[in-house]
Amino acid sequence: MPTALTLKSLAATARCGWMGLAATLAVAVITGCTSLPQDVARPESMALSAPASTPLGQLVEANRKAAGARHPSGFLLLGGPQEAYSSRLALVEAAQKTLDLQYYAIHADASTERLLRGVVDAAQRGVRVRVLLDDFHSAGRDAQVMRLAFVPNIEMRMFNPLTGARSSTLGRMLGAATDFSRAQQRMHNKLFIADNAMGVTGGRNLGDAYFGTADAGNFVDLDVLAAGPIVQDLSRSFDHYWNNQRAYPVQSLVTREELDTMRSQYEAADAAERERQVALGTLQPPVDEPAPNQDHPRAAQAGRSRIWDYQPMDLGSAAFVWAPAVVLVDQPAKIPAEGQASASSPAPATASASSNARQAARIAPPAGGGAPAAASGTAAAPLPSTDMADAGEGDTVVDGLLHLMGQARRELLIISPYFVPGPDMKRAFAQARERGVRVRVLTNSLASNDAPIAHAGYARHRPELLAMGVELYEMRSELTGLGTALGMPGGSSGGGNTSPTGSVGGSRAMLHSKVLVMDGRLVAIGSMNLDMRSQKQNTEIALLIRSTELARRITTRLEPALGELAWRVELQQPGNRLLWHAPQGSGLQDSTTAPDASAPLRLILQLLGPLAPDHLL
Repeated sequence: MPTALTLKSLAATARCGWMGLAATLAVAVITGCTSLPQDVARPESMALSAPASTPLGQLVEANRKAAGARHPSGFLLLGGPQEAYSSRLALVEAAQKTLDLQYYAIHADASTERLLRGVVDAAQRGVRVRVLLDDFHSAGRDAQVMRLAFVPNIEMRMFNPLTGARSSTLGRMLGAATDFSRAQQRMHNKLFIADNAMGVTGGRNLGDAYFGTADAGNFVDLDVLAAGPIVQDLSRSFDHYWNNQRAYPVQSLVTREELDTMRSQYEAADAAERERQVALGTLQPPVDEPAPNQDHPRAAQAGRSRIWDYQPMDLGSAAFVWAPAVVLVDQPAKIPAEGQASASSPAPATASASSNARQAARIAPPAGGGAPAAASGTAAAPLPSTDMADAGEGDTVVDGLLHLMGQARRELLIISPYFVPGPDMKRAFAQARERGVRVRVLTNSLASNDAPIAHAGYARHRPELLAMGVELYEMRSELTGLGTALGMPGGSSGGGNTSPTGSVGGSRAMLHSKVLVMDGRLVAIGSMNLDMRSQKQNTEIALLIRSTELARRITTRLEPALGELAWRVELQQPGNRLLWHAPQGSGLQDSTTAPDASAPLRLILQLLGPLAPDHLL
């Protein structure tokens, strides 16, 4: 099996870790693996209790009053990579009391280097910093991000840590093979919160490919900047994960000396590679090469120069849309702690027994129209901690969205980069179609998918979805204007020449946005995909916002993009043959095979697809 397919493209999203683990299981059994540390001290801490007294809190209130808003929470879509990055820069610079970061992946590259420099500066001026990171990507060069834990005033914890060497991804896979069930369940939540007053959530991790500066390719993604009381609900979720037994302080897992040794090895390998390229004539000798940065992750000079062109967003002039909203969030217990058996598959959620479904019902319009049950004229009340404690098995973010979809009456517009619908999702789509609801789904094409094996799971459900009347669109992998379609006109961050996606890096585009728009009035943006992994395995978080204005902005900008920037898939009769209609005005021909994908890749997926179970993709 090609290494690029299994270890780079697949493991990069943890969607295919099972394949690498299966391939190395025999070795792991022979070598054995260590267990996680026991009796670890985890001092409890909570979010800032009085955010309104901070400059950020006061800025939010001033902005709300100036807008004459009747809802206390505001939202700003962050579609372009510059807006997404500049908003985080602004939060780091504006924070006076606390910074809380929760991520599935933080990559040691140029964009992360600049952000983390700002985080360290914030800690040095007295800001309390907490960083909670899933442990799947903390191997190899990315392990250097863990150096944050040794900076005064910064605490860093790893969620659901894996055993085994951190010097390489393969070593981690070997160590995790004997605890496969727990290892392949990951914390996929994404939060960036300042002073408990403003915060960003959505699809982006931290790394060059999420902010348009990667050379090989960039993700088309969407975040939302939230302000006001809704941020306290996001912070409550962060606290719940931070104080959980599955969160291990970095110091209990690795020493600074071990990180120093790994960094020295990478620097020596980099130097040797540069010398080799100079000898081959493929690289000019450096003139006045700067010394390696000793306090932050290494990054390519070109990428560093591009990311430093980005400027912090002016939060005072941010044009928030003020609207009622609720937080949907999975519980940490969805992932078993070490030594615990995996929970059985969650049962479908019901409105009476599931917290996320109840949250969705609070803000969704009832079936017959009229005002929502708990959000008529005012913002939804903060999410009670008792509700969060109830949101365990049988109640996930995806379950809440499926319950919401059951209330749709006119239209569902869905963006899901990894789209592997299980029985519950297909049932929800079928019932929606029976009610006359138009269902459109934008997902990755095989060529644009950074996890090709996940595409195999989607492909086997494609004929059934098309037969029930679901409209399927697959994004082109070439540089497109879809990023701009998801973003706002212009941009507040400035800096650099941008491509039609807002990207200044490589030409390959990969869809990573996770969005649901229902009936032109409800918008869900978060970390979740509509797939069985998000429903059954990973933990997720989402904001559900009732706003015709946000729904209009997304829909009116996305609809032209569906016709011009994506392949439309059609089921032809007789024979259930698939036809990909070329994007309008592209000059491309319709195709009867997965467009833009190589024949070897299509063959590999045909061979491996039947072996890959949906719930592990």
